Amino acid sequence: MKNGDGSNLRFLTFEGFEKLEEQGLIRHCFSTREGGVSKGIYESMDLSFTMGDDLENVYENFDRLTAVIGTTKENIVSTNQQHTTNVRRVYKEDAGKGIVRPGFKDVDGLVTNERGLALIVFGADCVPVMLVDPVKKAIGVCHSGWRGTVGRIGENTVRLMEEEFGSRPEDIVCGIGPSICASCYEVSEDVAAEFRKSFPGRENEVIADSYPAPDGKEMKYKLDLWKANRIVLTDAGVKDGNICVTDICTRCNPGLLFSHRKAGRERGNNAGLLMMV
Repeated sequence: MKNGDGSNLRFLTFEGFEKLEEQGLIRHCFSTREGGVSKGIYESMDLSFTMGDDLENVYENFDRLTAVIGTTKENIVSTNQQHTTNVRRVYKEDAGKGIVRPGFKDVDGLVTNERGLALIVFGADCVPVMLVDPVKKAIGVCHSGWRGTVGRIGENTVRLMEEEFGSRPEDIVCGIGPSICASCYEVSEDVAAEFRKSFPGRENEVIADSYPAPDGKEMKYKLDLWKANRIVLTDAGVKDGNICVTDICTRCNPGLLFSHRKAGRERGNNAGLLMMV
């Protein structure tokens, strides 16, 4: 997609959502680093208000990305993501929260059935999950890092859609967005132990590998957050065939996406937008 200045804005979409877009139900996209105006370590499509980038640049980046789905930054609802498992329903009057006015705290998931209200989920290795119920015409997003995954925030989001909109899990279509892959996601024993507790009998699916640390004093593990979130969603009743994964690792693609594991705090943020139309 071309920006107004002729530069190229590159974004990603879920293959499983394309039919829903063709039916005129939703619009969605996931940002890459290409097509913004930020400079230096934030180059170029940075969407973070907390990493030190110039606010004017971040707002311009939002203006460019929202044009992809046919809205404006004033119609987005955001949260101060804190690795909780809390999910909240939002309404038209919440438009702009977290973007152009103060947002919600202690919330990492949002659901709505309001047309024209865009939900956003941020990440720079953590798993962004998007959910669409094409029957009840409702949507949701959630931020699922390792804490959110252990706490099953994806399931919490499905449950709130059931409670608020009468959604049936088997009707919901889900997308697991760009995030860190199992090959890149090394964790210590304490984190691996949390996954064993949360995924009993399936720990060998979510813990992809284990090996001694270089000093030989402890074990290290590789976690598969994509697989873990798929399990969370199917356990909640979502059909496995209704779940799509971008299969793009943030750490493996530093030129395309921001990654905390790759750059630490010297980076910007990726973001996914989802809106009913």
